Amino acid sequence: MSGRVGDLSARQAEALAQFREKVQDILPQCPSQSDHFLLRWLRARNFNVSKAEAMLRKHLEFRKRIKADTITTEWKPPEVIEKYFSGGMCGYDREGSPVWYDVIGPVDPKGLLLSASKQDFIKSKVRDCEMLQKECDLQSERLGKNVESITMIYDCEGLGLKHLWKPAIETYGEVLTMFEDNYPEGLKKLFIIKAPKIFPVAYNLVKPFLSEDTRRKIVILGPNWKEVLQKHIEPEELPAVYGGKLTDPDGDPRCRTRIKHAGVVPKSYYVRDSVKVQYEQVVTIGRGSSHQLEYEVLLPGSVLRWQYSSEDADIGFGVFMKPRAGERQRAGQMAEVLPSQRYNAHLVPEDGSLTCAEAGVYVLRFDNTYSILQSKKVSFTVELLLPNNQSQAEKSGVTDEEVRSSQ
Repeated sequence: MSGRVGDLSARQAEALAQFREKVQDILPQCPSQSDHFLLRWLRARNFNVSKAEAMLRKHLEFRKRIKADTITTEWKPPEVIEKYFSGGMCGYDREGSPVWYDVIGPVDPKGLLLSASKQDFIKSKVRDCEMLQKECDLQSERLGKNVESITMIYDCEGLGLKHLWKPAIETYGEVLTMFEDNYPEGLKKLFIIKAPKIFPVAYNLVKPFLSEDTRRKIVILGPNWKEVLQKHIEPEELPAVYGGKLTDPDGDPRCRTRIKHAGVVPKSYYVRDSVKVQYEQVVTIGRGSSHQLEYEVLLPGSVLRWQYSSEDADIGFGVFMKPRAGERQRAGQMAEVLPSQRYNAHLVPEDGSLTCAEAGVYVLRFDNTYSILQSKKVSFTVELLLPNNQSQAEKSGVTDEEVRSSQ
């Protein structure tokens, strides 16, 4: 049985009755008191009544703290988020559910996080979720049937290393956790389109924040993605740029009046120079010396990601390759991958990433050889990101059990 109204097993119906009784004291505070609403929390916890009760009570505390009931009318995101955070609702799928588009490529994650607080981003997404829930309620009234979830389309064209910036991934992870904890069963299907080669690495970073149920709703579409989208969305409800017939009044196929297409955030919006980072290691590099970190990469397409800062003075940094691990070599003896340069990491922390085009031993080198008087203290975090959770010796890619592909 699906666990929805009209399709409940005897055990599920009993759980619903018990759940309603246990939360009787807080029902007036809930956005809805219907069976449809209560069953969403039960399904999210596999009809474990005590777990569903704890989840709902925690959600109501969240709603009160973030003022979710009035967030769509009384709170406005900072201008930089309104202008440069892409995405939006546009049209409905064939079952009447709202369709939300996220356009990943144009987003400038670093510019956004230097211009607004993490809490502003979370509140902005709560505002979107509340708006979409209100739209579902309106659709339920219009169509005379229960509409409680949305279809999402992730346009991944232009997804690149800038989107793997660690503070951005961490913020996105908090947004996903908020969504999982407070809007259960709010997602019907998530279609990934135009996924580039780096997508498995990006997916692997956000996957820990997703429930098993959410993962099952993710579908990566292949070259025929326009045809697949039309099976789920009428052409009249689908933007022309995505294979449908819908345009803005001025003929814009991207429907920019409804779907924001962001860009680089002007520095005039910046309110800080850097995002505070907790580093994992600290090393003191003696005068006239260097410090090397080795990473053996077996899977081409893996990504090295780093963040570091120095104290009191600049530090050199570069990336090299060598044939064997363990054997220390001078910079001049190794193949240069990222030219060594001096960075003012004592003023503004540095961060970066590199897609490893081939297997080999990659060496990240902090260089203080040019300093004859001063040692340098460097704090850093370095990660090797694989395309999936398999060992490096196994084939790269997202497994069929985690993400269903539609070819």
